[in-house]
Amino acid sequence: MQTVTISYVIGNKLYLNITDRCTLVCEFCPKTQGLHQVHEYDLSLNQRPELDDIIAAVGDPSAYEEIVFCGYGEPTLRFKTLLHVARYVKEQGGRVRLNTDGLANLTNKRNVLPEMHGLIDAVSVSMNAHNETLYKQHCAPQLMGAWQAMLGFLAEAPAYIPDVTATAINGLAGVDIVACEQIAADLGVKFRARQLDVVG
Repeated sequence: MQTVTISYVIGNKLYLNITDRCTLVCEFCPKTQGLHQVHEYDLSLNQRPELDDIIAAVGDPSAYEEIVFCGYGEPTLRFKTLLHVARYVKEQGGRVRLNTDGLANLTNKRNVLPEMHGLIDAVSVSMNAHNETLYKQHCAPQLMGAWQAMLGFLAEAPAYIPDVTATAINGLAGVDIVACEQIAADLGVKFRARQLDVVG
């Protein structure tokens, strides 16, 4: 049986790969291009890891600067599991960051941000474009209203999560990074530009 990479280390951070499902089909994502490797790690999953296996893969959270829910899928699609693991990390004195597409409220059909309060220390939301047309072009969302839902998530997140950052990719055709940064500022969150084809 193939060995599944549940956790992987980059720098002094531990990343968790808990699902391969996603609500977007981003043209720039290596997975969309058939690639499943980040650095030296193969992140392909033949099954979604169980809660106990994820916690075992974390080990001692205090050994790392932070524990990051990331991987090659959207972590909030396993929302209950995410919260259980985050609670374990916090109880062990660790810091938790979530990398997300910001569609958790849309996919869960409710506002889940209050449930993250006290468990998620930082969230990084992939805005990826400065308007809905380009967002749809580059990210191919599988749910109606994704652009508006993502912006709504970003706007409300600071009430529940101390450190909120919107991100966009420098190098995507037509995407205005300065405009993306202004949207983030208007929403009251931080902004970070990522680089096209640089993963992890």
